Amino acid sequence: MCPKSTKAQPSNVQYQVMWNRLISVVEEQAQALVRTAFSTSVREAGDLSAGVYDKDGKMLAQAVTGTPGHVNAMADAVAHFIRRIGPENFSSGDVYITNDPWEGTGHLHDITIVTPSFHHERFVGFFACTAHIVDIGGRGFGADANSVYEEGLYIPIMKFIHQGKVDETLIKIIRGNVREPDQLVGDIYALATCNEIGHRRLLEMMDEFSLNDICGISDFILTNSKRATLERINSLTRGVAQGEMRSDGYSHPVDLRVKLSIQKDKILCDFNGTSSIDKKGINCPLVYTKAYACYAIKCAVAPDIPNNAASLSPFEVIAPENTIVNALHPAPVALRHVIGHMVPDAVYAALDQLIPDLVPAEGAGCLCNFQVSLRPRTDTQAPVSARRAEVLTFNSGGSGARPRLDGMNATAFPSGVMTMPVEATEQVGPVIIWRKELRPDSGGVGRHRGGLGQFMEVGAQEGHEFDIQAMFDRLNHPANGRQGGGMGAPTTIALDNGTAMKGKGKQFVPHGNRVMMAFPGGAGYGPLSERKNPEIWRDLAAGYISEQAAIEAYGLDPDIVKDVMKRARNGEVF
Repeated sequence: MCPKSTKAQPSNVQYQVMWNRLISVVEEQAQALVRTAFSTSVREAGDLSAGVYDKDGKMLAQAVTGTPGHVNAMADAVAHFIRRIGPENFSSGDVYITNDPWEGTGHLHDITIVTPSFHHERFVGFFACTAHIVDIGGRGFGADANSVYEEGLYIPIMKFIHQGKVDETLIKIIRGNVREPDQLVGDIYALATCNEIGHRRLLEMMDEFSLNDICGISDFILTNSKRATLERINSLTRGVAQGEMRSDGYSHPVDLRVKLSIQKDKILCDFNGTSSIDKKGINCPLVYTKAYACYAIKCAVAPDIPNNAASLSPFEVIAPENTIVNALHPAPVALRHVIGHMVPDAVYAALDQLIPDLVPAEGAGCLCNFQVSLRPRTDTQAPVSARRAEVLTFNSGGSGARPRLDGMNATAFPSGVMTMPVEATEQVGPVIIWRKELRPDSGGVGRHRGGLGQFMEVGAQEGHEFDIQAMFDRLNHPANGRQGGGMGAPTTIALDNGTAMKGKGKQFVPHGNRVMMAFPGGAGYGPLSERKNPEIWRDLAAGYISEQAAIEAYGLDPDIVKDVMKRARNGEVF
């Protein structure tokens, strides 16, 4: 706790300037991580988070760059660091580390680094950041494990650097247990460095405003954020609604059920009735479920209030233990995002009943990720140039249509990470992306069309074979429309010889074969009868819908379709 100060306190205007400055500081922190990280998932996709915290571990500001799952889960993580390390053991020059799924951000493949910040030898707060790393050992990034012990190296909350001295024993243990030691160790140092940059900028701000601590700005941020969020909640009509959705799961479907209650001073999400824990690694720790449930509600009811501990606190999330959204140790959780990214659609199914015409239709939900483990071919002599490599790539299906706009093509909602470019993917290993393009007709029909998914065709350079870790959903349960909108197209995956492949799990791809993938489309919003003809013509001209779909699904006259295509070929803009 902060002692009462006898000094004159800054004005509200000055505090607002400091608040804005802190947001800029943590964004610079995040951008430093993007520029220095070794993993392409961080550099190219922005799969990270960064934030600043007061001395009690309450998040004051988060970077714009990053994912809700990371930053909202990390909002709770610093309290665990305080409890595990102990304030009496904090020292200037310390850096702390963990990848604990239940005290970090949900699975072993996320490294969280926390750095205590000292100003003139006085402890004032923390900087924290998280990044997804390409490998943590074990079975690799995938759903095949039967417990968290199989999923890789576990790093408890501990000191990575003590008073400026790196724990070299920890580094040796990490390097000896992962497939890409240089990448992983490089990412750990990048995480520590970005916290240091945030720390320097904070000290500059404190000196500029003659601050001895950040207690005043912390109180200003948290008080005003809480007040503004409660005003939004209390302006809503109180009520209760039940939402649910079904996804593919691993070997059997998963049902997410949530009862949403708008009450005085809070919104409660209760996941009672959701499917039980799964035997394979798609389970979700409650911290990650909470992160995406809170994100979904905040996007709907308070999107312009900055994200921090106080603006998140009125959103309460509960779930029975050992359901798939509250998996306890030692449940396998490597692909917790497959369930976590579906949580907002389940929440919105309930919220749509309470606040109509506000939330989007269902989208692709979870990211369309896959990891390729390449090696020299084993069916015959491999060339001496063949090598081993791990290549992780993030991709997206379409987002759901909105009440007043079409869905976004190949855009990750709710994760917010960017689709990784082909050039960056091919640079890190002998993988070839033969095809990557939008998938026509994949967006659900409606007054507003769902966003398009995409096609991808993946193979390896000559002399290589590979395993692909599939992490897909929506094969059997595509996105559902809202308010009369149509469903999005499902995911498909197969070898180029037509052999069907599973949506999840490690699968072998022989030398010379390719994997053909079609990622799902977002669903439509509102009845198709209300979509205006010029919007359909525009989609046809742009190639978002095919001529066949324009006639059969959208009901256009064949002569009109021919005329639109002719005008499009002549360069006419619709």
